[in-house]
Amino acid sequence: MNNVLKYRKYFLTFSAVMVLAAWVCIAVFGLRPGIDLQGGTQWQVTLSKPGVTPADIQTALVNAGSIKDIQASVENDGSFLIKLPAISEVEHQAYLSVLKNDFGAVGEENFSSIGPAIGAELAVKSEWAIFFVLVGISIYIAYAFRKVSEPKAWKYGFVTLATLVHDVSIPAGVLAVLGVLAGVQIDSNFIVALLVVMGFSVHDTIVVFDRIRENVLVHRGKRTSFYDIVNASIKETFARSVNTSFTLFLVLLALMFFGPSSLFYFVLTILVGTIFGTYSSIFVASPLLYLWQQRGERKAASK
Repeated sequence: MNNVLKYRKYFLTFSAVMVLAAWVCIAVFGLRPGIDLQGGTQWQVTLSKPGVTPADIQTALVNAGSIKDIQASVENDGSFLIKLPAISEVEHQAYLSVLKNDFGAVGEENFSSIGPAIGAELAVKSEWAIFFVLVGISIYIAYAFRKVSEPKAWKYGFVTLATLVHDVSIPAGVLAVLGVLAGVQIDSNFIVALLVVMGFSVHDTIVVFDRIRENVLVHRGKRTSFYDIVNASIKETFARSVNTSFTLFLVLLALMFFGPSSLFYFVLTILVGTIFGTYSSIFVASPLLYLWQQRGERKAASK
């Protein structure tokens, strides 16, 4: 990576296309909210009768009541995860009786029901959490680089904000597509995954920016161009960024294939965010900072 800035147009164009595609997917398909964010019931049970399928459970519960939106799936441990709209305790016991009558002994591993109002409140709080984290990190970066003369500290903060939006948009777009293709719903785990992605990505970005700041101070008074300083900084931090991300990548792959199925899409969100977060720290953040600084220099020269 001797001259990343030479190909900055290709890197930035690729990122712009990916983010735009993600936004289009979110706008067209939407993000399917799970029980946490819209209210509903999640019920995990074990059945003594062998050979029972999720379709059998869905049919039995749908025929027993007025609720038609019922989903059932098999977990890794052989238990069944049932999802349906929010129900009362009376309805819970009625459905439990149906399962016992049709499938024998029933073991309740977990039962949780969230009302629509609570789900809507959690969804709003999740949106505000992501917003405040984005803004808060950007303000902190600008403050941390306040002693830098050029580029200005607020440019570091704004570029960090742009890269974080890039890093969370693409995983969200992937989940929007999976919502249509595989019925994937987003829940509080998805929000946590996005926050994890932002934390990891900004850590990687700060490493590159801090090296740029150090090299600017080292070359102060010399004729070294900002172009060369940015390229040198990327080269010096490239191996560290890739190696750190690769170790996390291996852990996430292990969790995806050997971890609980309930966490599969949570891990997938972090995995996609990690890949594009590492990419943005190297190939998006620094080129954006350079272009902004170059634009400022051209304006100053024209006056």
